[in-house]
Amino acid sequence: MRFLFIGDIVGRPGRSIVKSILSQLKVENNVDMVIANAENAAGGNGLTEQVANELYNNGVDFITLGNHVWDKKDILDFIDREERIIRPANYPPGTPGKGYKVFSKNNIKVSIVNLQGRVYMQALECPFRTMDNILLQIANQTKIIIVDVHAEATSEKMALGYYLDGKVSAVLGTHTHIQTADDKVLPKGTGYITDVGMTGPYESVLGIKKENIIARFLTQMPNRFEVATGTSQLNAVFIEIDNATGRTIKIERLQKYCD
Repeated sequence: MRFLFIGDIVGRPGRSIVKSILSQLKVENNVDMVIANAENAAGGNGLTEQVANELYNNGVDFITLGNHVWDKKDILDFIDREERIIRPANYPPGTPGKGYKVFSKNNIKVSIVNLQGRVYMQALECPFRTMDNILLQIANQTKIIIVDVHAEATSEKMALGYYLDGKVSAVLGTHTHIQTADDKVLPKGTGYITDVGMTGPYESVLGIKKENIIARFLTQMPNRFEVATGTSQLNAVFIEIDNATGRTIKIERLQKYCD
């Protein structure tokens, strides 16, 4: 199977470039499924049902989240019944939503898992041990397992990549909004990248107006963060996975731009 994983979509600019070029990317790369991290898709923080539906209508098949999952409170109204959205699996038991999903696509079973790191982030359950427990439940159901690791520290993401090498199909980092140049297939067949990057305003600081961020650094005073405008970028990775073994055949970074 051939997957396109889109890095953190930020606000309207991120959604707009998805609308503009995703259908073309799917045709050019013969993509079977599109997964997108959309934890910042609604106004730069969080996700609403309306925004989720907009992404589905524009070609996204499945949505992963991260530390901004609860920023839009109305997510509590739909996350439990939404089968195409997962939040980090290492939230405590009883948290709304689900952390992984097994489903069929083109008569092939696929699993998507969302994990959140703990270094410089919330003190959630251990993502390593959480993944061990999930694998006990899904390993006999499918060999195609894609993991979105939403984490700050490159060391934590790389450690998870090697820890899961040969156990899952791909470990794809999100959260830092900067695409890293280390897309590769690990020794035991797991596709890996430390961070897929950001889909949103190109002339920005992580999607926010650069003036807002510079002022925060200069004054150390709180100010309103606004999503930047202008040229948009789409950061993603293309992954080709062997259906029989679940191993990654190819992983390749993508960067596209649109006014």
